[in-house]
Amino acid sequence: MHKVSIWVILFFSCSIFSQKNISKDDQNRYEKEVKQTVLDFFEGFHAGDTAKMKTTIDKNIAVQTIVRTKEGEIKTVKTDIEKILTAIQNRPAEQKWDERLLAFKIDADSAIANAWTPYEFYVNDNFSHCGVNVFQLFNDGKTWKIIAIADTRFREGCK
Repeated sequence: MHKVSIWVILFFSCSIFSQKNISKDDQNRYEKEVKQTVLDFFEGFHAGDTAKMKTTIDKNIAVQTIVRTKEGEIKTVKTDIEKILTAIQNRPAEQKWDERLLAFKIDADSAIANAWTPYEFYVNDNFSHCGVNVFQLFNDGKTWKIIAIADTRFREGCK
């Protein structure tokens, strides 16, 4: 009897915590919504419209860049989102920043998503660097919000 009780408990606990299946239509919708959120973020970025950018990000967003030091060590550098937004807002009008997203790879369910976007970055139409952005988003029931951004930056091996 003791063994049967254990099997029953294991069966129910696994079924309670198993991930629910989502339909292909829902999956496609989530992916489109996540992609649009990232595109809206960059629309605000390119226009210097930090108010628009703020509509796409969570107040607790984490931002990190993976960098290689002069000594060749790879490490993360955390950046405060307010410093980023201030730099964007105070960018000189004659300076054009253009982050060109080259592709999207999105994994999403109803509450959480990950978007992988390789990019090239140009300043006044001059190539600056390339890399990959990784966005993490959550759905609060009304809209997708970016909760984390990590990126890499390289000057070589980009094209």
